[in-house]
Amino acid sequence: MRFVLISHVLHSRQGDRWFAYGPYVREMNLWGKHVSFVEVVAPVVKAAPTAIQTAYSASEITLTKVSAFSFISVSEALRALYRIPVNFVKIIHAMRRADHIHLRCPGNMGLLGCMVQVFFPKTPKSAKYAGNWDPKARQPLSYRLQKWILGNTFLTRNMKVLVYGDWPRQSKNIVPFFTASYSEIKKQDSPKKLFNPPWQFLFVGSLTPGKRPLYAIQLVDKLQHRGIAVRLDIYGEGPERSTLETFIKNRELGDIVRLHGNQNSESIEEAYRNSHFLMLPSKSEGWPKVIAEMMFYAGIAIATPVSCVPWMLDQGARGILLRAPLDQDAEKISTLLERPEQLNSMSESAAAWSRQYTLEAFEKAIKEILK
Repeated sequence: MRFVLISHVLHSRQGDRWFAYGPYVREMNLWGKHVSFVEVVAPVVKAAPTAIQTAYSASEITLTKVSAFSFISVSEALRALYRIPVNFVKIIHAMRRADHIHLRCPGNMGLLGCMVQVFFPKTPKSAKYAGNWDPKARQPLSYRLQKWILGNTFLTRNMKVLVYGDWPRQSKNIVPFFTASYSEIKKQDSPKKLFNPPWQFLFVGSLTPGKRPLYAIQLVDKLQHRGIAVRLDIYGEGPERSTLETFIKNRELGDIVRLHGNQNSESIEEAYRNSHFLMLPSKSEGWPKVIAEMMFYAGIAIATPVSCVPWMLDQGARGILLRAPLDQDAEKISTLLERPEQLNSMSESAAAWSRQYTLEAFEKAIKEILK
């Protein structure tokens, strides 16, 4: 089977191996185990792989280079007018060669893939919509257009669209799905978590306004002003780093908040093991893997109720939903810290839920999609 993957993820080459964002590649490697040949259609950058990138494991793989594009400025929009037709043609030729077409959405390349796949109604197809599928969510026009095309059974045929969460009144194309990070054997490496101060908080993600890392620091600041022994470790990089550094300095939080930058998966796992809480106050999510990963290690997630997060946290029974202003969120957390039995119950419930979604279960589900 020739598996053609359309993706917006930036790729780089080292020797004869292709690298891209680690969690994405690890997932695609599971798909690649069950096909004979992989063709990736994606943008390429001339840069050495970073600590958060991983190589594809497929022995038979080729990459068809397309040009990334956007409309964030007039100059970018003008470049897009040239790049889009060229990309469109390359995607058409790739889909002609495909035995199975797989789209990664949402994204600009995914949007082109959604449009082109309409002309291949007989080819088996799947799409992984990694964003927020909530029909009521306010989203950019390009995202809404992708969701409309994918869910339209006249335009999109022979397609399984994998989405996070089980949403009402969806077309037969839409399949509730999940993702996974850890194998069954990792369960043995997950001892019961002890909930005692000092309280260890964790943030894992890009340092961008959408992820709101500053809010995580502000919450910890509020807690320590209540006399609570807290510490926050932040893993990730992004344009908000200088803002965070300034806030930490001005509030004299250097002893309790540490910025670690991008780290490899082993370092992140160790952080999950050693932390009590993960904070993710983001504005939008698809399936936030860091929440599921923290829960796998019996940690308690503190997150905003976006996308499928309320379902993941059982409406607050196995995690904390941030719904109120900063002071009220801090009050909710500080109250919980005084209830050890509730903390232990949340932890055990979180671990039991997350450990259903192992790599073995995920690979089995992928095999069903490819049948």
